[in-house]
Amino acid sequence: MKIAVLGTGVVGQTIAGKLIQLGHLVIMGSRSATNEKAVSWATQNGERASVGTFAEAATFGEIIFLATKGDVTLEIIQQAKPENFSNKTVIDISNPLDFSNGFPPALSISNTNSLAEKVQKAIPEAYVVKTLNTLTAQLMVEPSRLPEETHIFLSGNHAAGKEQARALLQEFGWQNQTIIDLGDITTARGTEQFLPLWVRLYGALGTPNFNFKLVRESK
Repeated sequence: MKIAVLGTGVVGQTIAGKLIQLGHLVIMGSRSATNEKAVSWATQNGERASVGTFAEAATFGEIIFLATKGDVTLEIIQQAKPENFSNKTVIDISNPLDFSNGFPPALSISNTNSLAEKVQKAIPEAYVVKTLNTLTAQLMVEPSRLPEETHIFLSGNHAAGKEQARALLQEFGWQNQTIIDLGDITTARGTEQFLPLWVRLYGALGTPNFNFKLVRESK
């Protein structure tokens, strides 16, 4: 499958690298097709890897990952051109973290809205799915690094998009029973609001390599 990853940071490179390992054709999108980090990543990952502008990547991808910093996600969608997302599954990993007052970050969007909802509004013909935004990059693509099964969440308005996202999560190693469909895109408010707690847990535990396991009462 042809997949675009928008964003050249740790999350983007981790997702893109795993997709290459799984046999997909992956283009990494950035502001410039000569972005040093993107070009270096492509050089290291062989013939299935390529680099382009955000617009070129969005045009190429049958599925598009938004692995961008939350404060520029909507701007990047405009650079990539909203029409290039139409009728495609868009997996939004970005979080609305605001570091303007230092650390720990606040949320720039919360309670009555979410970044995922703004993304869906910006690309109304796309199938936006919020997932993978509640844990560190390496665990996104290798959940078996933890000694027990943990859980991951899906939010989105479109069943077809969520099924494509679920299939990719399973390719990453998530078991079907550990993927929890929260409902429509408004449920992304909950997972985005998890981030302030995640940051505090990181500080308390001294490692980002953790995740939640839900345990419910047996019927």
